[in-house]
Amino acid sequence: MLAGSKHRSPSRTGRGLLAALCLVSSLAFAQNQAVPLEERLPELREASRFVPERAVIQLQQLEAQGRAAPQATKVEFLTILSHSKRNLGQLKEADALAEEIMAIGKATKDNVALAKGMLAKAYIVFKQNDLKTAHQLVWEAEKIANTTSDLPLRIQAAISSGESFAEEGDFPNGMLKLQGGATLARQYGKPVELIMTLHSMAGLYYLMKQYDKGFEVLAEATTYATQINSTGRLASIKRREYGLAMETNQPERALKALLDALELQKKMGAHAMIASTLVDLSDSYLKRHDYVRCLSYAQQALEAASRLGDELNAATSRVNIGQAYLGLGKIAEGKRYFDAGLAYYDKQGDKPELQAVLAEYGSALERAGDMAGAVKAYHRERALSNELFEKQRQKSMWELQEKYDTEAKQRQIELLSRENQIKSTELENRRLQQRVWWLLAVVFALASVIVGILYRKVRTANAKLEEKNLELKAQSSLDPLTSLYNRRHFQEFMRNHIQAEKRGAGTSGEEIVGALFLLDVDHFKHVNDSYGHAAGDAVLRMISENLRVILRETDMIVRWGGEEFLAFLPAIPRSGVEEIARRLLTGISACTIDYQDTKISVNVSIGFAPFPLVPGEHPLPWERAVNLVDMALYLAKAHGRNRAYGVRGFANFEQTSMENIEQDLERAWRAGFVDLSIVLGGWPEPQADPASPAKLTLV
Repeated sequence: MLAGSKHRSPSRTGRGLLAALCLVSSLAFAQNQAVPLEERLPELREASRFVPERAVIQLQQLEAQGRAAPQATKVEFLTILSHSKRNLGQLKEADALAEEIMAIGKATKDNVALAKGMLAKAYIVFKQNDLKTAHQLVWEAEKIANTTSDLPLRIQAAISSGESFAEEGDFPNGMLKLQGGATLARQYGKPVELIMTLHSMAGLYYLMKQYDKGFEVLAEATTYATQINSTGRLASIKRREYGLAMETNQPERALKALLDALELQKKMGAHAMIASTLVDLSDSYLKRHDYVRCLSYAQQALEAASRLGDELNAATSRVNIGQAYLGLGKIAEGKRYFDAGLAYYDKQGDKPELQAVLAEYGSALERAGDMAGAVKAYHRERALSNELFEKQRQKSMWELQEKYDTEAKQRQIELLSRENQIKSTELENRRLQQRVWWLLAVVFALASVIVGILYRKVRTANAKLEEKNLELKAQSSLDPLTSLYNRRHFQEFMRNHIQAEKRGAGTSGEEIVGALFLLDVDHFKHVNDSYGHAAGDAVLRMISENLRVILRETDMIVRWGGEEFLAFLPAIPRSGVEEIARRLLTGISACTIDYQDTKISVNVSIGFAPFPLVPGEHPLPWERAVNLVDMALYLAKAHGRNRAYGVRGFANFEQTSMENIEQDLERAWRAGFVDLSIVLGGWPEPQADPASPAKLTLV
């Protein structure tokens, strides 16, 4: 998008673009009237992929000729028209064309037409986010295509099948399909089909984290795309190169690939591709903290996406504009754009994506100095994180229960089968008794042996069943990644826990209390983004192991959420609570893990309090105590991380209420109603906070 165009009327710009496309298409149509339709189809197929708005105009001008053509040409023409409509978002019209192609195939028993129609239908269903149905259509179309001698169709079906397996997480089968497609493409000898296969293979290598192989097949695809001078294919290859370069920590190469892709896309007028590339460019400069260039590209992306009606890219552009404004210190403008982008993710209900955007929002607000806004964003992100974590845990439990139920049914079937065998044996024994009386003793002995064996087998089966029950009970209480207790086990424990037990004075006369510590890993998203989720899992396991070393065997350690841990210490001296917080901060930050030749270390932020907490005459229930510790944790996050904030007690409680304190802990602290202590991590000497109230204890 040119810099000055943002001041034009959008409707006037759209009409001008459409008129230009119509003029170009009319001229091209007039020049190519003498060219047979079947010879023009490859060019139209490529146009439908990269510039569908231009392809549709030409296809509509040729529709009467296409429908009157021989069946093979007609089917290919309708297939290209369906793809073009789909790429423009005209799904209803595209679906009608796909159904028409399938009807032709069924009516004439033409497997080529039937497979092409099913693939077109699958792509439309995929666009509607019904992945399961789309994949089933692709695999059925692949079976039908493989009964034909149409190599381009079989190659397309193999590519679609491989990508479908990859989308279901079955990478080995996905790669087998794509390698088979590449073999067919080399036999066919046309560069476009081979470029398509190599491009998809590079995408799967990216998902498999085999980046060197991804670069290797992209280099081969680039050679073929250059030979045929395909601007669209080169632009797609550059976009794939950008993703691989980002994952291999080559930011300069990634940026160059994006800029090259943008120039190629502008050259051919691929407006939808331009909008996506502008979004990626704004992302790239955002990661470099170059907010001025990020803002420029994000504004161009927003204009391009708005003209196309592309809500996803428009929402992402608004989020990037918001981050750029926040980085430039324009907080009000930044929040306005960020909130507008968030509204789209809220409407879509894509909770994992919304959680990631909220985490970015909190970090951006924190860097901009809006601590209250950052805490609000973190609270919302944390609620989503806990919800998604709980759903994943429940899914794992359901899968385990389903597996257990299947095994139990199998054992029941085996027992019934054995019972039937016993009954058959008894009937046979009766018949034998009637025939030969002198064999009665032998038959009885044999029956006794069989019953004994079966009895022992039943006892063995019951023992295994009991073992599985114990295993299931243990797994329902433990987190599968860290082997720590899970939130459900802690909740059941606290419901039965008597607060008064082990309270009183220790041997030195000092008061013995319980204590709650809630830990959250600082910048955990950065670890996942930089090194991958496997590295994040390794960090969580490292922290869980260190918690076992730092704390006692009698202390309860819980994986509370995604990157959160909770520790409940049932009995420690009151004066030792801050010392435990200090040991947790220093112990975890001092440890590193080696992951793929890289040393990774992390810090944590902590909220803590003695337990029970007694603001007035009655102690707080454990749920409200954990909520206060949670609020203290977010104060630690908002005030710099790598530190612990602890609720020591309350003052002047008759002038306030617990509800007011819970509504805003920081305000209550500064008003003198709450006594907080701070333990700093990684500082040689504690330093006082000049803004802190008198009731603050810096440990």
